[in-house]
Formats: sequence, structure tokens, C-alpha cells
Amino acid sequence: MKCRSTFVRRDLLLRHDRTVHAKDGGIPLHSDVKRRAGPKANAVAGPSKTAVTIDTAALEQIEASSDGMVDLETAAMLMTDLHHKATAAMRAHGVGPYENRPGMAFNHSGSALMEPSVTYASGAISLPHVSWDQFMSQPASEPKSHSTTSGDSYASALNHLPPMNQRATPHNYNGLVPALQSMINSLPPSGANTPVNGSPLRHEALSLSQSSMPKPPTILSDEDRNFILDNIRGNDSERSIPESFRLPGLAHLNRYLSTYFGLFHHHLPFLHPASFQPTQASSPLLLAVLSIGALYAFDQDQAYILHIGSKLLVNQFLQNKENFSSRKCPLWTMQSSLLNMIFASWSGDPKGLEWACSIKSLLANMVAGNRYELKLRTEARNGAQPTRAEWVEDEGCRRTYYAVYIFFGLLTLTYNHTPAIGFNEFEDLQLPSTEAVWNLADDSAHQEFLDSNQDVSFMEAHDNLFQGEALRYSAFATRVMINALFLEVWYHKRSPEALQDVVTEYKLRLALETWEKSLELCQPESVAVPLSAPHKGHPLIFNAMAMFRNARARLEVDLKSIQEAMRYHDSFEVAAAMSNARDKVKRSSEMIKVIQECFNCIETAALQGIRWVARTSPTNWSIEHPLCGLDLMVILSLWVYRLEHDEEIATEEELAMYNKVRGLFEEEVAGVQDAKLSSIIARVWGGMMDEVVVWGITKLMGDAFRLHSQALIGYEDDIEASDVSTPSMISQGEEMEDSVY
Repeated sequence: MKCRSTFVRRDLLLRHDRTVHAKDGGIPLHSDVKRRAGPKANAVAGPSKTAVTIDTAALEQIEASSDGMVDLETAAMLMTDLHHKATAAMRAHGVGPYENRPGMAFNHSGSALMEPSVTYASGAISLPHVSWDQFMSQPASEPKSHSTTSGDSYASALNHLPPMNQRATPHNYNGLVPALQSMINSLPPSGANTPVNGSPLRHEALSLSQSSMPKPPTILSDEDRNFILDNIRGNDSERSIPESFRLPGLAHLNRYLSTYFGLFHHHLPFLHPASFQPTQASSPLLLAVLSIGALYAFDQDQAYILHIGSKLLVNQFLQNKENFSSRKCPLWTMQSSLLNMIFASWSGDPKGLEWACSIKSLLANMVAGNRYELKLRTEARNGAQPTRAEWVEDEGCRRTYYAVYIFFGLLTLTYNHTPAIGFNEFEDLQLPSTEAVWNLADDSAHQEFLDSNQDVSFMEAHDNLFQGEALRYSAFATRVMINALFLEVWYHKRSPEALQDVVTEYKLRLALETWEKSLELCQPESVAVPLSAPHKGHPLIFNAMAMFRNARARLEVDLKSIQEAMRYHDSFEVAAAMSNARDKVKRSSEMIKVIQECFNCIETAALQGIRWVARTSPTNWSIEHPLCGLDLMVILSLWVYRLEHDEEIATEEELAMYNKVRGLFEEEVAGVQDAKLSSIIARVWGGMMDEVVVWGITKLMGDAFRLHSQALIGYEDDIEASDVSTPSMISQGEEMEDSVY
């Protein structure tokens, strides 16, 4: 009634009314809860006349309520308004919004790429497909140290905005408020390289590969698509795949390939992108790849169809193979089965997990048999160097074995399942190479690598870590070794003698500390990764740090009951197990070290901006982060709860840590009267978990943490809690209730 500005949140509406319309003398709007009053600020004039005009009232509102800094929601409103106006302007000139755009990977039928063909799960946001190459080459200055929450969050979020008809550069925004201008100028680079400072082999790695990641494989024509479809039908000897099965259109297929190799592959790089050709790949493996890619494109119905097709074809091959032997299974059977198990285990469907567990032993046997064949092939060379093709084949095998090992480790971490592969299975197996070498296209450079390469075996690295001697290996090897150390911790805590075995626990702590120090020696990666995440180094190192924190925490706290409840995917049972674990979290000086790891976990999200992380992490971060973070956030919330309710007075060390944690949630605490920090921690983390759903397991975690949050403050009615929870920007359709397993 006072002006034509609109808002997506009530607190923004109230702040606007308080700072802009208070001088009008009208009746002020009132909040249901106490909120901080923001100081007034002068409005600025609108921008000079441009091709796309900006709403002057919106700019006044932003400047008046920003206190010199634009928050993420406000900036997002402005950019959305700009995008809508740009789209309208293009349509007025006969140009489609997604036609001939420099940022789109596929110019033909571009608009079809953006039209969802399914009903997404609640909270899902379909991100447009953006060409990352143009962002990686964009110059950037160092971000200011004080703009960690709003500035960096928005600057990083710009990497995910769809480009307009002409890509926006900082000088296009000279008419905007100064704060927005400064944030655009501080855009961080999108590439991710492992640290190379002080590294004696930096020049070696840079000489190996000066180019970015190979472009994702593509299907070039409808003829190739039909050829792939014929292969699928040809492999379906039992006609298990229904006649209604339809392969997605060419544009969607390429989109799924792009999302797999651009968003998922870097977290588990066992496929060889340079030699992966869709028309030559086995049909089950291609369908499995496309199913994961469809998940990252938020096409869930299509993802399940492709996933089921891959499962049926793998099953037919294994059942119809005469004289079955794990030694004779081709590599693609392991790779297809692994991707299908990953899909099912994190789908959020308990039947999917049951199916994955039912074939876990089969996959472990295939790894053992194939591993033996690799050993025979290597010994048959009598010390001669393998050819380029032979090395790619061998390295692909090694990477697949280790990928299975890592995945089984995550099953143990999440569901307390006994590991299906022991570390003694690998022993003298060489650790994976660097990603730069794995993606080499130059045969001569590859030969230089073979001549200078010093093999590091799994057992050699394992022994060195337990002796306190740091060793130099690749980012993928770093991820492999922390998986091994985590499983050592798991075995130790499941041992009946664990409480008395002080020596083993000391060795485990030493090995974990040595592993952390070895990160400084990690072989440098010069291959740019098209992901945006708040870390320096390859995503594999970022993922490994998540498991490292979890392993450190498990030396002190055993949350076995929560992990067992997770198997059955009932959020109420999981939340009950969380709340009942209060006695597991002790108050001691050793626990302070665990809380520090919990703090490091949540700080990563808080400094980037909780809402930005909630919307971008599902497609930029791996599944490790929500899985490893579950234990850490339960421990943190219960430790804070004990400080808030125990009669025992907090020590200076505990009080310092409590205030340190509270500082991360200052805004959330200030908005609620008599706020309980323990409840806010659980609620904020739960809101992050299910903002955007790629893996269904995160929705289960989000629901469980919200229920846990309510239990921590002693009520079950969520009406009041929803006023301060992380809001969803859009509402989507209902979730699929029928299981596909």
C-alpha cells in the first residue's frame, strides 16, 4: 500500500519499511519477533540510461537497506530483475532468450535444454547449463578479507548466473551501487589447482599440461544417437527393457554428459575423459554415466529410467556369461556397477540401499579378480615400460579399484556397514597418478612422465603414515589414504580391546597428523577444474579433508546408533538417535579438539554464506561433505547443548570455543529471543542439506536435523521455527513416493 516494491522475505520488507518509509508518517509494520534495527542510508540515483533499464525504486530500496553492502538475496533480486528485462528486450527484437548465447554449450534448440520435463523433488532448483571456460579465463583480483560473508558469497554466486546476450563485465554496471560494483570486481577465479608453493616439481607439473580439462565427450548427431539406441537394444537379449523406453534427445544426452564430466567426475575420476566415446562405450556404462548426469541436471525421472536400464543390462550380462569368473569380467562391468550402486545408495530410497548391499560382495570379488589379472599383465612385461595405451588401461583399472574402495568407505561411514574390501587387498598396487598426467593427450609428454615416475605403492604410503613420515603422492592418492586411515579408526573402535589399546590409538593419531602434513607435499595439479568451491586445491583434497575431520571426531565419539538408523531412512528415527546420543558427547580437553574440527566444517559454509552454499554445494561439492558433516554437526549441537544446560560451569577453554561457534551464527541468534545456539546449529545445517536436492539422502538428513533442532529446545511445533529457518526461494512439486527398486 505504501510503494510498489516486493519482497521474498518478511524481514526484508520490515527493514525496507523502517529505513525508507519511516519519514512518511504512516503506520509502521510490526515484526512478530524482535529484530535489530538497521541504520538509515541515503538512496542513490538510478543508473544512466542503458539498453536494459533498471527499476529506480528497486535501487533505492537496495541502497537504503544495504548499509553499504548488498546481501545475497538483495543482489539476487536485482540480477533476476535485470535478467527478466534483458529477456524481454531480446524477445522484443525477435531474439530468443537462449539462442546464440555465448555461454551455452549447444546453440541449436537451446531453449529446449532449459525446459524441465519432470517434477523435481521439493527444494530442487534447476541450474542453467553454463559454459565454464569463459569464467576460468576471466581476470580477477584478490577478494577483500573482510567481505567473507556477503561479498564473497555474491561474487562466487555470479559464476552460476546465466549469461545474457552479451556477457556482463564490471564496466557494464557503473550505474549500480558502489558495493555491488566492488563485489563484481572481486570475482574469484574458478580454477582449482593443488598448492604448488615451495614445490620442487612445480615446473614439471606445469610442463605436463598447460591446458584445461578435456572438453566433455559429446554425441555429434542423431545418427550417433540412433546407433547408441541400437546398441542398447542389441545388448538387451532378454528384452527386459520395456518397449516404452526412449533415449533422451540429442541435446539432453549431451547435457547429461556435460554435467557428469563437469560436476561429478572430478570427485571420483576413474573414467578416462579423453578416450571415452559415447558411441564406443558399453551400453550399461553409458547409461550409468547418463543417469548420474541427469541427476545433476535435476531430471530425476529421466535419471531413474537410465539407471534402471543400466542395471538390467549389467544383470543380463552377468547372468548369461558362461563360465563366470571374476577374473574375466571386463572393466566396464565394475564401473557400471559402481555408478549404479552410488546412484542407489544416496538416492534416499531404503530399497536402493538394500539392492546396493546385495551386490556389494559381487563387486568386491570382481575387483579382486581383475586386480589379479592386472598383476599378471604387469609381471609379464618383465620390467619394460608400458605403452601409452597399456598405461591408460592399467591406470583405469587402478583408479576403478580405488574408487570402489572409497565408495565402500563411505557406506561404512554413513551406515556402519562392515567394509567389503580390506586394505591388504591392494598392498603393492601403485597409487593413482596426478590428474594432469591422467588427462594428458601428448604421447611425448607421457613418455617423459613414465621415465621420471617413481612408483609409490599403497602399502608403502600406509607404512610411512604410521611411522610419522610424510610422503609425496597425488590428490587422488591423498583421498585413497585418508579412506584407509578412516577405516583403521573404524576397525579400532569396533575392537573389544579398544578402550585399553592406548598404543594403537596413539599410532592412529600420529598417522592422521602425518597425513595432514603430507598435504603440503601433494603433487601439484595444473588442470583447471570447472567447479566453484571455497578451497584451494583439487576437489579430491577438499573431499579428503571432510573425511579427515570425521576420522578425528570418531576417535572420541561413537555415533553408531545414528548410522544404523540411517539405513532405514526414517527421519524421525534418525532424529531420535541424534537426540539420544547426548551422553556420547563428553566435556573434556580432548573433546575441544573435536569441536575445533566441527567448527572448521561449519566455518567453511558460514564464511561463504549459508544460503549461497545451500544452493551451490549440491552441484559443486561432493556427497562426502553432507555425509561426513552429519557426525560433526550432531556432535557440535550436543556439545553446545550440554554447555547450555549442564550444572557444571564451563571452563575458560570451553567458553572460548562456545563464543567462537556463536560468532558464526550471530545473525541467526540475533533474530530470535532466548535463542538456543544448539538448536540453531541443527536447524541451519538441516536447512542447508535439503535446499537443492541432487542426492536424495540429503533430504533425509535435512528433515532429521530439523526434528533434532526441535528436540533440543523442547517443542515439536515447527511454526515458530520456520520463521528463522533457511528459506527456500521456490517451491517445487511433490516428491516421488514410489520406489524404483
